[in-house]
Amino acid sequence: MKAVFLDRGTFLDSVDLSAPKGVSDYVCFDETQQDDALIIERCKDADIIFSNKVKINADVIAALPNLKLIQLTATGMNNVDADACEAHNVELYNVAGYAVKSVPEHTFMLMLAALRAGVYYHDKVSDGTWEKAGSFCLMDIPLIDLEDKTLGIIGVGTIGKRVTEIAKAFGMKVLWAEHQGKAPRNEDYTDFDTVLETSDVISLHCPLTEQTQHLINQDTLAKMKKKPLLVNVARGGVVDSQALSDAVKNDQIMGYATDVFEQEPTTKDDPLLQLAYHPRVIFSPHNAWGSKAAQEKLWDILSGQVSDFIAKQ
Repeated sequence: MKAVFLDRGTFLDSVDLSAPKGVSDYVCFDETQQDDALIIERCKDADIIFSNKVKINADVIAALPNLKLIQLTATGMNNVDADACEAHNVELYNVAGYAVKSVPEHTFMLMLAALRAGVYYHDKVSDGTWEKAGSFCLMDIPLIDLEDKTLGIIGVGTIGKRVTEIAKAFGMKVLWAEHQGKAPRNEDYTDFDTVLETSDVISLHCPLTEQTQHLINQDTLAKMKKKPLLVNVARGGVVDSQALSDAVKNDQIMGYATDVFEQEPTTKDDPLLQLAYHPRVIFSPHNAWGSKAAQEKLWDILSGQVSDFIAKQ
């Protein structure tokens, strides 16, 4: 079978992304612009498409009669029209379970950098501010410890549970948020609003669905009585960017540490970019998933899935 990888450049060059067993013709493009005609041209003879971030809509799927499988190189499936896949008998696969180390560790990198104003102090050393101050140490922004703080986790899957383990090692109290508007399913979970009200840090790990779109909005932000730090390694759309930006500017919450944005890559009109120089704000470009080990594990899982699919044809 022929497989076309539309955006191989979203992976490290040093990661071996060899063709899965059963793929006899393998074509890789470093990147593919979001252009239907270009995608169709590149995939016109393909049985299988590999895509990380390239969106594949109904028109593209309908124009590719040989297409049998769209294999995403990610967990999220929002960039492919699943209904069109079903209508045209095209299988749609994702990959799960590959970033259970990378994403939790990135979560704490963001959390610690914001709570200890890491980027802010790096700049003060680099730009000569510390030298000019002439003091033994510079501490105009308080450093905040994790120990004895309450961490609220929204989205308690594999990653949320690993974040829980790490948080407890730091001496944090952890609250698992029940779904909004639902009674806690058991004693392990806490009412959603209570988590908002009592957490010093809130970490998002939920998928983006109709129910979680703008879950963090003007109303939910108003319930965060302890002015927490918000960490987002889930999806950008879980947070209303304008409401969040306003909340940080108005000192309604402490800060925002995020790996994800409503539009990716960001554009200059993204309201979050207005926070870029806030001492308790840190951004990363949707790369929490992508440690070298995680990329290698992802490809191992993907290769097995694709080989199994081909064997069944």
